[in-house]
Amino acid sequence: MFSKKSISTFLQAQVAAFLGGITDYGLMILLTEVFKLHFTFSILISGTIGAIVNFSINRFWVFKNQSGYSSRINSQLFKFALVVLGSISLKSFGTLILQKSFQIDYRIGRLITDSFVSYGFNYPLIKNWVFRAKEKQNVIESN
Repeated sequence: MFSKKSISTFLQAQVAAFLGGITDYGLMILLTEVFKLHFTFSILISGTIGAIVNFSINRFWVFKNQSGYSSRINSQLFKFALVVLGSISLKSFGTLILQKSFQIDYRIGRLITDSFVSYGFNYPLIKNWVFRAKEKQNVIESN
């Protein structure tokens, strides 16, 4: 059902997401607790930094799309930025809903929201849209 390559890619993508997520989450706590920003603004800033970490790891290790073509990276960056905007929006909104409606601490609400957004939104779009072209190109070239 699943190939070793697809399982390996999924696990590598989870490592990339974890490292980007740790950066994101830690920075969110720092900005909220130390610099007293509202958590929705902290999520915006930390999500952007975490996304840069995640994109870099995905591009150069997970999906190995460092082809050197500037138009290629521009396309990937644009697509990735759209995914990140959606992801940050979903995380901010989800965390806010959990905090306002259910009085769940923003740190816990963020973890709950992240789990849904990461597996249900980020991974499918990053794998099948942002970094998809290289895989299809390799299949075409091998035929």
